[in-house]
Amino acid sequence: MNSYGSFPGARPRRLRTTPAMRRMVAETRLRPADLILPAFVREGIAEPVPIGAMPGVVQHTRDTLRKAAVEALEAGVSGIMLFGVPEDAKKDNAGTAGTDPDGILQVAIRDVKAEVGDELVIMSDLCLDEYTDHGHCGVLDADGRVDNDATLERYAEMAQVQADAGVHVVGPSGMMDGQVGVVRDALDTIGKEDVSILAYTAKYSSAFYGPFREAVGSSLQGDRKTYQQDPANLRESLRELALDLEEGADMVMVKPAGPYLDVLAKVAESVDVPVAAYQISGEFAMVEAAAEKGWIDRDRAIFETLTGIRRAGARMILTYWATEVAQKLGSARL
Repeated sequence: MNSYGSFPGARPRRLRTTPAMRRMVAETRLRPADLILPAFVREGIAEPVPIGAMPGVVQHTRDTLRKAAVEALEAGVSGIMLFGVPEDAKKDNAGTAGTDPDGILQVAIRDVKAEVGDELVIMSDLCLDEYTDHGHCGVLDADGRVDNDATLERYAEMAQVQADAGVHVVGPSGMMDGQVGVVRDALDTIGKEDVSILAYTAKYSSAFYGPFREAVGSSLQGDRKTYQQDPANLRESLRELALDLEEGADMVMVKPAGPYLDVLAKVAESVDVPVAAYQISGEFAMVEAAAEKGWIDRDRAIFETLTGIRRAGARMILTYWATEVAQKLGSARL
């Protein structure tokens, strides 16, 4: 005789019998509102430029960016994270195009704000790498190393011009020590207390950023291992987390998402602020490449990766599939 709870009395498969049953008992659900669309806008182009390593993703013109923002809004996506790509001639060692009120990112913020107002959360990348001729996330010292404190002064300026352009959320992504506190002070100084900060709390030095470098026309020389986190470390992320919260972060993020689900879960367990994760270009490219070869089911793989990120604790997911997935979630019984 079998005791209570043992086979054949206990059959967990009963809760997997039909699609309706599986939907009803699902522990993790994706919603369009969980998604944020990263988008690139490039200065000086008349037509969108496809990104070779990211099928379906483009460098937008100002006009097509506005259309993409409206499409995301209509699909139910919560936010759009904007990255500016200046003309090469405007790059310099200090990234001055990043703090020009008429620079491409500030212009794009104003464009999107005029198109969607406050209905879509407009976020902006706050970093110098797109604007420097050396491709690093900050200004360099005499020895060619990124000068943390001098870079913070540039970030303060960036935060102010982005806020003046109408952004709702700034995302300081350079992994400089003290960046959240400096940005918070800079925003408050000009009366922009309502502009939120999404802290790139755990941003790892990852091999999966490769396609992104093409997307932003990166001029990177060397690597970013002296300021982005070592992939071997988890506890270090919790130290970064404590510092970001102390400095005034409103939301925190783990990047990349897929290879760092353990970090994401630990961060999510540790805080009472919203937690985001960025499914980065290399994660996107791997799925698209394998699907193009016919090696995996594309749609199932997309939803499985996003569900895993959500299950690990992310309340918000930045993904290049945001609009597509939101549209499918709105039209299908998932």
